Amino acid sequence: MPIPDDQIVDVTPKPLSRGENLFVPSIIKGLGTTMRHFVENFGRNGSNQKNIWVVQYPEQKRDDRPVEQGGQFRPTFRGVHRLNKDEDGRVRCVACFMCATACPANCIHIVAEESPWEDREKYPKQFDIDELRCIYCGMCEEACPVDAIELTPHYEVTGLTRAELIFDKSKLLEIYDQTAAEKPM
Repeated sequence: MPIPDDQIVDVTPKPLSRGENLFVPSIIKGLGTTMRHFVENFGRNGSNQKNIWVVQYPEQKRDDRPVEQGGQFRPTFRGVHRLNKDEDGRVRCVACFMCATACPANCIHIVAEESPWEDREKYPKQFDIDELRCIYCGMCEEACPVDAIELTPHYEVTGLTRAELIFDKSKLLEIYDQTAAEKPM
């Protein structure tokens, strides 16, 4: 069945004008936006009105910076991951692969094994997170049905090699032991 001519819409782009070909109007518009932001932020008596904090790291830390979100003061960043433990001291993860599936950076690798405990089918034999590849978006934390993985407010992740920054299950549980008293975001 052919389409009637009155229902056909021409979507051919119109040719650029001489000014659009030179990109001059776009450049001037961009410079105007830059100047407007400059005048808004620094034009009033030479002071910055937006309260931008400059921190001299590592002498000063972001932990001292009070930021209000929803009526509470809390950090505005997500830091290193941790694997939580349950009441019996076992890893809380049930190896459902939801965090690995939700991760947009594809930095979580899980190998499941049959669980020796009666209350779950499987547990992670291997659980690795590549902290260099991670974008710290929090999707793994949101996807986890048993709250096994969390992002702590600790942001100092250092290492001399790439292998040091691939955190395995033991390292993630060690971070839990260090940060168990702290409430994550």
